[in-house]
Amino acid sequence: MKKINVFLCILTLGIAMSSCKKDSSKKSYPYAIRMTDAPGPYSAVNIDLQGVEITGSGGKTVSLNVNTGIYNLINFSNGIDTLIANGTLEDATVQQIRLILGTNNTVVIDNVSYPLSTPSADQSGLKLQVHQTLQAGVLYSVLLDFDANKSVIETGNGTYKLKPVIRTIETAISGSIKGQVTPAGTIASVTATSSSNVTYTSNTNSSGNYLVMGLPAGIYSITITPALPLSPVTINNVSVTTGVTTNAGITLF
Repeated sequence: MKKINVFLCILTLGIAMSSCKKDSSKKSYPYAIRMTDAPGPYSAVNIDLQGVEITGSGGKTVSLNVNTGIYNLINFSNGIDTLIANGTLEDATVQQIRLILGTNNTVVIDNVSYPLSTPSADQSGLKLQVHQTLQAGVLYSVLLDFDANKSVIETGNGTYKLKPVIRTIETAISGSIKGQVTPAGTIASVTATSSSNVTYTSNTNSSGNYLVMGLPAGIYSITITPALPLSPVTINNVSVTTGVTTNAGITLF
């Protein structure tokens, strides 16, 4: 009987140790999502963020811890961003980020607030294709770069629709270019063009500053296009390094 008891104890201990090994070998992937915006011609663009989901391999979906609430996109431009969600994933593959919006979305123009309809977001959320492969133990931070200027569409009769134009930026593998346009208040669009003719856009803010983010390392030309009758100005051979913000200097009009 003693031999049987000893055998059962050893067997139980072996199963427990095996279970511990399986648990300890389980990998985790810390994940954070931040949000920023390119300046636009609005007093405010408010989005009602209610949830963020990550879809991994095989279609498995995980809900992140979300800082819910109303976000004015105009408050997060030219390098300012905010944390909207984070969590820990068990899947090394991220296929899609899904933003779930509520119904309190508005745009403010000339101090008048208008509702922003979001038909697609109400039903299935704003789906952003990512296609990331993660490494265990590394904190991944993805920046969602809204373009408020392109995201708000006037549909007529004082009604507006939110059709978000969003670029996902992996901050650890990209750089950025900043600069200033004078005189302050000059409204202009800014386009960064790579040597392979890929373009990235932004706009100046009320102070004349601009920031183009999410640029792969390389050489770029910057074209600043103000409103007529002013003519565009191009700055050539601007070098971008991963993790660094390059100052393109001051452009005079």
